[in-house]
Amino acid sequence: MRSSPFTRAGLGAVFAVYALLLGLPLAALLLRLPPAAVLRALADPMVLEALRLSLLTALAATVAIAAIGTPMALLLATREFAGKRVVEVLIDLPIVLPPTVAGTALLLAFGRAGLVGGWLAEAGIALPFTTAAVILAQVFVAAPFYVNAARAGFESVETRYLEAAATLRASPARTFLTVVLPLSLPSLLAGTAMSAARALGEFGATIVFAGNFPGVTQTMPLAVYVALHADLEAAVALSILLLAVSLALLAALRLAQRRGR
Repeated sequence: MRSSPFTRAGLGAVFAVYALLLGLPLAALLLRLPPAAVLRALADPMVLEALRLSLLTALAATVAIAAIGTPMALLLATREFAGKRVVEVLIDLPIVLPPTVAGTALLLAFGRAGLVGGWLAEAGIALPFTTAAVILAQVFVAAPFYVNAARAGFESVETRYLEAAATLRASPARTFLTVVLPLSLPSLLAGTAMSAARALGEFGATIVFAGNFPGVTQTMPLAVYVALHADLEAAVALSILLLAVSLALLAALRLAQRRGR
């Protein structure tokens, strides 16, 4: 499209402002410490434990989100039912809900004095301040990113492909596995990337609902928070490590998304 010099200048200014807004904080973080100091942080057993816990809980949360989010997204994309708009609002609510409020809500629901916490306690299940609580908090805040992306992917499948499958007498399950799922795969992978990254960076709901216990619930974001109050350089090193892990995760999933296309 052709544009005037004023339009190009305006777009260039907007791009420059956005680049500074995004790039300056990252540059300040990366330039604060030399790479050797960041590598030394990896030798700290507490850092390794927090990193291991972050990766395991984020992976478990992402698998759980995909398991429960895929049927929900397919339902929203293909069916009309009473209360659908209410369900859509409830699914999107964790995106705008303050993380500390999300943690408080989880605690009031699954704590010992919560709505179902007493029943869980009678069954010998204790969720708050455990590793399972970390995973549950991550699922709560990250699920909407996957559901929305998956729903968009399912809605983008053209009906003529579904009609062709029906003409060939394919069952609904086979139609989903051989037609809908492959065509929606790029969107599903994008949703997986967004939800995994959100789970990996979760802080507020985790610290309220799961606490901050090293080796049990202290993920990398919580370790950064603790280090920030005692040792700025350690906090920077942890932040760089978490940034590197997040970038590697997103790069891998984006590559898989491109191959899916």
